[in-house]
Amino acid sequence: MLPHLTSKTGLNGLIQEMKSIWMNVGEASADVYGGLVCKYLRDSAPEIECTGMGGPDMRRAGLHCVLRSEDLSVMGITEVASALPRIWGMLGRIKKALKSYRPQAVFLFDCPDFNFRVARMAHDLGIPVYYCIAPQAWAWRRGRVRFLRKYVKELLCIFPFEEDFFRSHGVNATYIGHPLLKLLPEKADYTLREGTPRLAVLPGSRKMEMGSLLPVFASACRILREKVPGLELDLIRAPGVSEEYIRSLWPEDIPVHLSPSGERHERIRECSAALAASGTVTLECALLGVPTVVAYRVSSFSYALGRMLVDIPHISMPNLILGREVFPEFLQDRVRPHFLAQAVAERLEGGELRQSVLAGLSALREKLGDRDAVREIASRAVQESLPGRGDAPHV
Repeated sequence: MLPHLTSKTGLNGLIQEMKSIWMNVGEASADVYGGLVCKYLRDSAPEIECTGMGGPDMRRAGLHCVLRSEDLSVMGITEVASALPRIWGMLGRIKKALKSYRPQAVFLFDCPDFNFRVARMAHDLGIPVYYCIAPQAWAWRRGRVRFLRKYVKELLCIFPFEEDFFRSHGVNATYIGHPLLKLLPEKADYTLREGTPRLAVLPGSRKMEMGSLLPVFASACRILREKVPGLELDLIRAPGVSEEYIRSLWPEDIPVHLSPSGERHERIRECSAALAASGTVTLECALLGVPTVVAYRVSSFSYALGRMLVDIPHISMPNLILGREVFPEFLQDRVRPHFLAQAVAERLEGGELRQSVLAGLSALREKLGDRDAVREIASRAVQESLPGRGDAPHV
C-alpha cells in the first residue's frame, strides 16, 4: 500500500533518515508539474530532498538543481542532431550525479528521447525508476513499450486511455490523473467575454518552435486586426523565454501586450480565443474554456518521417481525448497567416460554431476524472524513501 499523503499533514513522525529522490524534466510544462511535486513533498515530507534536472518552477519549489532543463530546448530530428554534443554532455553529468547522490528513486517526466537514457542509467545502478507522463507510444515508436517494460518500475499515466494500452503490452501502468487539474479552476468560464475582444497568442516554449511560428502568428494577427476592430493581443511568454527574444520576432507595428508565464492561466481566461503552438497549452486552453486554433511546423525531414511513423488522427490533446476535431489544426504548409486569421475570426464570434466548440470542451474535465496526480507521484517518492527500503546497491 502507498502511504497516504495530504498537503496538511506532515510525515515527520513516520519517516526517519530519508534521503533524496532524483527528478528529471526537459520541458517547460513538465517543469510546472515537477514544481508542484517538489512543493508538495517540501510541505508534507520535508525530510525528502528533491535533486535533479529542472526549470524555474522546480528551482523555486526547492529542487537541488544539478542541471537546468532550459538547456535542453530542441525539437524535431534534425534539430536534435545539431544539439547532440550538448545533450551527451548533460547525460554524462547526470550519470556522475546518480552515482554520487545515490537517490532512493528516479522520477522522469516526459521527454523520452532524453529520459530513456537516464532510465537505463538508473536501472543499471539498481535505482527504481518511475516514469511520469507516458511517452506517446500509442501514437508512434511502439518499440518504446519494450523499453518501459524492462527499465521502469511503474509508468504513471496522465490520460485515462493510456493505462489500458500500456497494461495490454505488459507495462506496469497506472492512471494518476492530470497535474493540470491542480492548477486550474474546477469550472471553466464558457461565457463570451464582453467588451473589447482579446486574443491569446501562445507561440510555444522552444526557440526553434517560436522562430518558426511566431512571425506567422504576427502576420495572422495583422490580418485579424483589420477583420476585428479593436482586437487586443496578449502574447503570453513560456517559462524561460525572454522578452527580448519575443520582441526580436514580433513586428513593431503590431501592438501587443506581453504577459509573464506565471500569469498565463489568468490571462488566457480573459481572452475570447487563442492562437497556439501544439503542446500542453492547448489542453490548458481547453480546460479554461477558450476556443483555440492550433498550429505546428517542424523541418521538412522531421515532418516527412513523422508522417510515416505517427498513427493518430490529431496532434492536439483535446482533440485526441474527445475523439474529434474541436480545435482546428494547421500543420506545415498550412501554417499560413490567412488560414489562421480566418479560423480565429470564426471563433471570436458568438455563433453556432463557437457554441459547438464550447460544448465539446465542457466534457473534457469529466473524461480526465478527479484523481490527484501530484499526490500520487509524491506518495511513490515517500514509499521508496521509507526506512527499511535500503540503499540502492553500489555498482
